[in-house]
Amino acid sequence: MKLYVKIALFVVLFIAVSAILAALILYNKKHPDTAKTKPDFIIAAPLLQKEFEDNEKTASARYINKILEVTGTIASITPAGSNHLNISLKTGSDMSSVICTFPAVGDQSRLKTGDEITLRGECSGFLMDVLLNNCSTVMTRK
Repeated sequence: MKLYVKIALFVVLFIAVSAILAALILYNKKHPDTAKTKPDFIIAAPLLQKEFEDNEKTASARYINKILEVTGTIASITPAGSNHLNISLKTGSDMSSVICTFPAVGDQSRLKTGDEITLRGECSGFLMDVLLNNCSTVMTRK
């Protein structure tokens, strides 16, 4: 086999192995524990929703992939999947809310619609609603 064919095969093999290793590392990456992480921003749910509604591009650049501590009133609580829970916070808008996804149902079972809650989560964007993932409860007031 010619030398340039051997070099080309080695380069292709090296790239393939590197891609597989990178994919495995990203797939197994742990989510940050939002209960113990210091928030990047502390904001009320209506203000967060209004910022995304007024200028989505600026709000996205500011909040996406950041840890937010959001305070608001629970509008609804719905199960999502086998072991997840979605809590929607009122924003004053009939069209959108702040939706917070909790990874486990556990300690959120005592929450009720109308409770005032402060939670922490990672902002993942705006699709009619502001989406927070991997949330944890910081404080609840009845």
